Amino acid sequence: MKSVIEPYLFFGGRTEEAIEFYGSVLDAKLEMLMRYDEAPDAPPEGMLAEGWEKKVMHASFFVGESRIMASDGCGGEEEGGFDAFRLSIAPETEEEAKKIFDGLAEGGEVAMPLGKTFWSPCFGMVTDKFGLGWMVNVVDPNAEG
Repeated sequence: MKSVIEPYLFFGGRTEEAIEFYGSVLDAKLEMLMRYDEAPDAPPEGMLAEGWEKKVMHASFFVGESRIMASDGCGGEEEGGFDAFRLSIAPETEEEAKKIFDGLAEGGEVAMPLGKTFWSPCFGMVTDKFGLGWMVNVVDPNAEG
């Protein structure tokens, strides 16, 4: 069996804003977006918070060749925050890494400044303004493995 694992992120009502942000910072490309009021079947009674009909039921976008799926959720949830994991992105150059890192850090919080490590000429960790943690890691061309 050949399986692919794809992240599915819930942005607590801010999916469109997040996709626009990742489009500007990571050159993310929208694949599709469907709102609750566009779905062929209405959500079960009481599942969707009042006023959330125009919110994003499902979206998918690509960062490079990686697909990320997203939703606003159904309303009434916490405002986001992704504490259990980080997404890792591996730009090819230090210049590209700095541009991506600085973009993700805008309105967010730097956990580890971008810098040289024993495994990378340029690595850093940042949590973006949506609460999503990122690791920016330039692969050392001289590293073994």
